[in-house]
Amino acid sequence: MNRRTTITDVALAAGVSVATVSKAINGRYGVSAETLSHVMGVVADLGYESSIVATSMRRRRTLVIGVLVAEFEPFALQLLRGVSSALENTEYDVLAYAGSVSAGTHLGWERRSLSRLGGTLIDGAILVTPTAAPSETSVPIVAVDPHVGTDDPATVSVANVEGASAATSHLLSLGHRRIAHLRGRTDLESAREREQGYRNALRASDIPFDPTLVIDGGYRAADSTAGAHAILDLPDPVTAVFAANDLSAIEMMRVASERGLHVPDDLSVVGFDDIIDAAAHVPQLTTVRQPLPEMGAAAVRMLLEILQGHEPEPVQMATTLVVRESTAPPRS
Repeated sequence: MNRRTTITDVALAAGVSVATVSKAINGRYGVSAETLSHVMGVVADLGYESSIVATSMRRRRTLVIGVLVAEFEPFALQLLRGVSSALENTEYDVLAYAGSVSAGTHLGWERRSLSRLGGTLIDGAILVTPTAAPSETSVPIVAVDPHVGTDDPATVSVANVEGASAATSHLLSLGHRRIAHLRGRTDLESAREREQGYRNALRASDIPFDPTLVIDGGYRAADSTAGAHAILDLPDPVTAVFAANDLSAIEMMRVASERGLHVPDDLSVVGFDDIIDAAAHVPQLTTVRQPLPEMGAAAVRMLLEILQGHEPEPVQMATTLVVRESTAPPRS
């Protein structure tokens, strides 16, 4: 059985003292550039890694950025791609942590996750779609798409109202007039903003807002099933649906198909996010694209600036309507 490489093994292989190896791997003074290069080469060859917790306690830096998500779903995974790309060629590694996959209540997952990781494992954190804003944290944080809304400047978000308005306007331009909205969780800011964009587009086309056409759904497929059925059970059928995100839009199409309807012939559907499944679905989903990898990269840049002592400024990114196969003019 192979034993774990120790700092003594590195010192023997490099022909230097244990103290010199310790100085090299911890970035302390007293090691020449030539010796540093030689020692780190041996470290890499032997696969030696010092304890990240012990190292952080000594130098008070871990050189690790934490990305905290509620769960590893498509939205978060695309953001992680951007985070990883932005950290290339920097001194930082990334630690991805899901705070809501364990049993029990998931309320306050942000605070619990930060208390477990902050100060010992990570230098700073990127919170993906947090539902609460931790008031006091041990490390700097940047929030991506905060669901509760915030005045904190350390945020990266998208133009939800404008994106939702574009989605609804697209359906209106095709000739749809009876358009339902399968909305997200009513306690989340992004869901409220997307409903507002839906309403704005109707108002701009002089179409009265009908509250019976707004049906509660959610941001998960399972949460949207009942809402999808409720929309199709309306006594006066709709010809189109704008769903609050792609997962609920795809569930809307699944329920419609289950009930013998064809998309887009019988029902047009638009989503929001442009996750990978949107283009892979049959039919391909028309949706509002959030620049998810770019949002992750922007969050990294903001967090690194904060770690360098700079004051952050909030970033809001534009959305883009992506027209695919799930929308068409209503049947005459």
